Amino acid sequence: MLTAYDFPTARLEDEAGIDSVLVGDSVGTNMLGYASEQEVTMGDMLHHLGAVRRGVKDAYLIVDMPFKSADDPFTACRNAELFIDKGADCVKVEGWSDKKNVIACLTESGIPVCAHIGYNPQIHGSKPQVFGKELQQALDLVESASVLEAAGAALFVVEKVPREIAGLIASRVKVPVIGIGSGESCDGQVLVVNDILGTDERTFRHARKFVDFRNLTLQAIAGYKTEVEKRNFPAEENFQHVEQKVVESVMASLAL
Repeated sequence: MLTAYDFPTARLEDEAGIDSVLVGDSVGTNMLGYASEQEVTMGDMLHHLGAVRRGVKDAYLIVDMPFKSADDPFTACRNAELFIDKGADCVKVEGWSDKKNVIACLTESGIPVCAHIGYNPQIHGSKPQVFGKELQQALDLVESASVLEAAGAALFVVEKVPREIAGLIASRVKVPVIGIGSGESCDGQVLVVNDILGTDERTFRHARKFVDFRNLTLQAIAGYKTEVEKRNFPAEENFQHVEQKVVESVMASLAL
């Protein structure tokens, strides 16, 4: 699973065979310049979902329910229906066992739900932290997974949870468990696409840069600027000519 926020990225992920594409509320901090995920609106998510839907043909398409959009069952169902109508296959809901009624309502309405437990950016703030190191918190995570699966969760995202606890969760539920910063014992992995491309100077412990997109892009932009200033671009192969007699006719007409 990878996040995507636009048509070209979604199309590339689909072509590469990514199983599931997530239109994450991380669009706010990664693409829109927001300070936190809490600033992301339904309008933002619907806009980016539409772009990604046009690029995805085969992958399973999941969209985040943004901040305050799934606070209660009625609100969650009303907003989730907008996403399904826009082409989402599934909605993702942050929260632990407290979200059981929301997930049950969505499931009963025929809307598949991905439950997101562990670190929840909408709830815990934008600074990542690990959950499940202490006994009670670890037990709460395992219990939450069981409660939300019983409520109808079709799959889980488990974020920033110790490997051993994430593995225990994956072994106890029957639905897929997708990890992020939670070790290799989960059924799959999800990352923000910006992190694997290296669009930022930061490198998170839970991620890996598979290419240095930031420096490659800087080089390309600087190269373009230099070539324009030196008048090496555009070159002969970058434009077209018109016959001289047409030019002469235009000049003659202008002289009149």
